[in-house]
Amino acid sequence: MSDNGQRRRRIWAGVLTAVVTFAGLGLYWFQPWKLWQDETVREALPAASGSTGSQPSSDPASSTTPPQPRPETVAEGTFITHEHTTNGTARLIRLPDGSHTLRLENLDTSNGPDLRVWLTDAPVREGRAGWHVFDDGAYVSLGKLKGNKGDQNYGVPASVDLADFSSVTIWCDRFNVSFGAAELTERA
Repeated sequence: MSDNGQRRRRIWAGVLTAVVTFAGLGLYWFQPWKLWQDETVREALPAASGSTGSQPSSDPASSTTPPQPRPETVAEGTFITHEHTTNGTARLIRLPDGSHTLRLENLDTSNGPDLRVWLTDAPVREGRAGWHVFDDGAYVSLGKLKGNKGDQNYGVPASVDLADFSSVTIWCDRFNVSFGAAELTERA
């Protein structure tokens, strides 16, 4: 084999190695298969941490005890679409023990790499104008999105002042873009 033939083989081997490496990195980074994989979560509303789950007593004296407080929705909003079609409802719920949970109900969005649930102070805007605003101000991550479909709960840390936050976003941390967001409106 001539020197030119060996040289061409080395060049093609280098090009092929580079293509395979970049393709592998691209697949890892974009994770396109997630667009066809749905993860459905069906979590029940969390119970109060102080509830015992005991049955009511047949003792007549105990029938005068007041009913246990129930979870209360303090704010809610409907998701709008940003980068990917997103539907569902976000509810901020105060549990009987005083703690708060963000509940996503009937969520339906695309799956994607590195999706997070954020409480933010950003206004919810329609269209491309709303895609990138949520990391411009204050936000708190409540964790990774558990599933791109269904009902799910995210505990809000006690240190979070809920008065500082007015919206929820399904945030793709890898590409710094909102898949969808909901403005939280206080309930009267």
